[in-house]
Amino acid sequence: MHEEENDGGTPGKPGSGPAAGATESKPAGGAAAGSRASGGRSGGASRIAGRRGAVAGLLSGAVVLAAAGGLVAATALAPQPSAARPLDVAEAAVPAGSVQDVCPAPARLLEGTPVGTDPQFSPVSATASSSVSALVVSSAGGSLPGSALSALKGSELQRIAKAPGSATAPAGSSGLLAGALEGESVDDVSVLSADALANRQPAAAALMAYTATDGDLQGSAAASCQAPSNDLWLSGANTAVGRSSVLNLTNASTTPATVNLELYGKAGQVKASGSRGLLVGPKSTRSIVLAGLAPGEERLSVHVRSSGGPVSGFIQQSVLRGLTSGGVDFIAPGISAAPSQVMTGIDIQDAGDVKSLAGESGFDDAGPSLQLTVPGPSDAVVEVKLFGRAGQQALPGGGVVTAKAGTVTEIPLSGVPAGQYTVSATSDVNIVAAARVSRGLKASQSLDFAWSPATAQLGSQHVVPLPQGGERLLVFGALDDRATISYTPITADGKLRTAATADIAAGTTTALKAADKIGNSAVVGYLVSASGGAAYGTVLLEREGRNDISTVAIAPGAEGQEKVPVTLGY
Repeated sequence: MHEEENDGGTPGKPGSGPAAGATESKPAGGAAAGSRASGGRSGGASRIAGRRGAVAGLLSGAVVLAAAGGLVAATALAPQPSAARPLDVAEAAVPAGSVQDVCPAPARLLEGTPVGTDPQFSPVSATASSSVSALVVSSAGGSLPGSALSALKGSELQRIAKAPGSATAPAGSSGLLAGALEGESVDDVSVLSADALANRQPAAAALMAYTATDGDLQGSAAASCQAPSNDLWLSGANTAVGRSSVLNLTNASTTPATVNLELYGKAGQVKASGSRGLLVGPKSTRSIVLAGLAPGEERLSVHVRSSGGPVSGFIQQSVLRGLTSGGVDFIAPGISAAPSQVMTGIDIQDAGDVKSLAGESGFDDAGPSLQLTVPGPSDAVVEVKLFGRAGQQALPGGGVVTAKAGTVTEIPLSGVPAGQYTVSATSDVNIVAAARVSRGLKASQSLDFAWSPATAQLGSQHVVPLPQGGERLLVFGALDDRATISYTPITADGKLRTAATADIAAGTTTALKAADKIGNSAVVGYLVSASGGAAYGTVLLEREGRNDISTVAIAPGAEGQEKVPVTLGY
């Protein structure tokens, strides 16, 4: 701020069970001066005149002093502002902005052993398939926001809806209309864009799904398309032998981004040259092989900070045990470091079989686990709880652990009955968490895995797109209080069908199987809202007859006009 000076003034300080559609101023004092006459008349007249002058001067001084005293008294009696009185922070309304969510590129195989951190990729397998599914939901008046799926450079791949007002909700419907994109094939990074409508953020979301049944990258991987940010946490990377981790940073804006990486491993923070000042140009993606920065790390968390343009970040993680594929996944960012972290959609297999598999050489990372990163200077005392369909399940290790500052600590989640679970981790300091789920129990078979990042609690109107094919589950967990989930099926014809509800008891997890069709139209997603106690949700994707598994975090719900605090400072 520009500060001006004036006449000695001091500048002021700135002050359970699915229903239909499925199987959260100083007074100035004056002084009188008397003057003495010299060389005038002598005698009584002059003495009288001198006395009169002195008396007049005294009277004038008395008047001035009286006035000054009255002014001081008046000032003291007047109410004064207290310097300690709190002032409300002004808020300014910010117009709603458009959605620009970045979807990851398809999984690609690293070719040989790259030198440094810049990767070289070989062609994907013949059976690999990558597609983006997206949903855009109208306002209550039935107008869809203008929306499309485009390539990163800007060319339009598929238009979802034209200008607002061009579509209206069908008669007899809920008054809402949806625009759906069913499995648009992609071969690179793509971007879902949707315009603000009536000064409200558009309700839109997309996910990218990858599948392959042969080659080193067989399995499935999926991730929600991501709103770019200047601060991201990604947990679950592995750079040990047979593990590949490639960090893909995308800048979808027109402003260059300069990125710094902070790396945390099993033994502490990794100081790596080449991890700071990484330039990501406008409308471009930069891929970084994490083994070139932190080799041999069995567990690795990455803190991404950018200045300039915001970026999106995904880690393509894959496992190869000898000649057998161990799965592939897109590791997506979770919520920022906080004392409480919650993950749901943790699918745990039979305890005995998992223990037997994990005992095999090279399979120690084939079971479910929780990874905790402590970015601060103090150790964390963490209480871990596991909630299943029947309530809280005791962890074999007791559930209370001390995680060393600056490190990544792993906690096995096996040893409990098979099923879907919600995991909560509560600490006395800020932590970052993510949970690994696994699929497959035989060392001779191709296995798969997925990472479930910590998510924020559910609110209202979360748009949840789903890919076509396979088993699609909506997994919800409630912690301390009972929660109610409302989920409305959306079909390919743009209709929002009859909503259903599910009551989730405190301390339990519920899995709802998505319907394949309603009538003759395919179910392409849901509109989800939560009420009551804090609830959390994730999409769990599996395929019958295969060990494929993926988890997709439910994206935040649409918000109205946002207000931000405005402070004055310099």
